[in-house]
Amino acid sequence: MAKSEPSILKDHVKDVKLKKGMSVKQLIDVQRKIGGFSAQHMIEGIDILKEMIDDKDSFNFLSFPADIIATGLRGMIADCVKYFDALVITGGTLDHDLAKAYGGKYSLGKFEADDAKLKEMDIYRLGNIFIGSDQYGLAVEKYFNEIMNDIYSSSDYKKEYSASELIREFGKRMKDESSIIRQAYLHNIPIYSPGILDGAFGTQLSLFAQDHDFKLNLIRDELELSNISFDNKVTGALMLGGGISKHHVIWWNQFKGGLDYAVYITTASQYDGSLSGARLTEAVSWGKVKPKAHYTTIDGDITIILPVMFSYLELF
Repeated sequence: MAKSEPSILKDHVKDVKLKKGMSVKQLIDVQRKIGGFSAQHMIEGIDILKEMIDDKDSFNFLSFPADIIATGLRGMIADCVKYFDALVITGGTLDHDLAKAYGGKYSLGKFEADDAKLKEMDIYRLGNIFIGSDQYGLAVEKYFNEIMNDIYSSSDYKKEYSASELIREFGKRMKDESSIIRQAYLHNIPIYSPGILDGAFGTQLSLFAQDHDFKLNLIRDELELSNISFDNKVTGALMLGGGISKHHVIWWNQFKGGLDYAVYITTASQYDGSLSGARLTEAVSWGKVKPKAHYTTIDGDITIILPVMFSYLELF
C-alpha cells in the first residue's frame, strides 16, 4: 500500500513559462505556482493588503520614511493614500514633498559617485539620487515660508497646532496634485509626523516660532493615535521601511491587542536587534501584532516591490 503524502507536501512547485505581453496580474498569478523565495512573501502581502482594504471595519495605516519620496514613488503613493485612513511619516517626507511640489528637480545618479566632488558642486547624494542644493533646502525654505506666512495671516489662525493640523493647513494651500500632503488633504486623511522637527521643515518651523506667536503641540497627535487604537476593534497597516514611522503604528496598536492585518517591507537585517530589521513575528511577542493576525514581512527594495503590488491591486 502506497504511503500517503503529508498534507504539507500537497502544494507542489510547478515549472512555468513566461509569455510575451503578460500583464502584471498574469505574472503574479504565475508566480503563485513557482514557490520562489521572497516572491511568496510578496504574494502573501498582496493578498493581505487586498483583504485589509476590502475590510470596511478595519482602520488602516500607511507608514513610510523620507528616502523613498526622493524617488518617483512619491506620485504613486500620493495616488494611493485614498485607500488608507491615516498616514504616519517622518519629518523628511515633508521636506521632499514640499521641495518637489515647489518644482525641485531630483536627478538619477550613482551609488559609487565621488561625494567630495559632489560637495564641491553643491550636489547632495541620497543613495543613487542626486539633488542640487538649490532644489532641496532653498526650495523647502521658500515654499514653507510662503505657505506658513499665509497660515499665520489667515483669519482662522490658532496660535497652537498639532503636527497633523499644521500639515493639513499646508495640504489646503498646496497646488501640486502629485503631492502626498495635498492628496491627503483632498481625501480628508490625517498625516501624523512624530518626528516633524527632524529635517528642513522642522528647522524652518523652529526659526518661524522664534519671532511669531506660534506653538507646536506634539502631544495632541499622540492622544489622537491612542484614541484610534481604542476606538477601532480592527486595524491594519502597510509599513514601508522601518524607523519612527513604523514604530508609531505598531506602538499604539499594542493597546488594542495588536494589528489585525500587517504587511511590512524592509531591506534591514534582524540580527542587530534594530526596529527596522525586526520582523513582524517579533512584534507579536510585544502584542503589537495579534498572534492570529494576517501578516507577513517582505524582504526587498520598496522601489521594486511596491509598484508590482499596487499595479496588481490597481491602487491608482
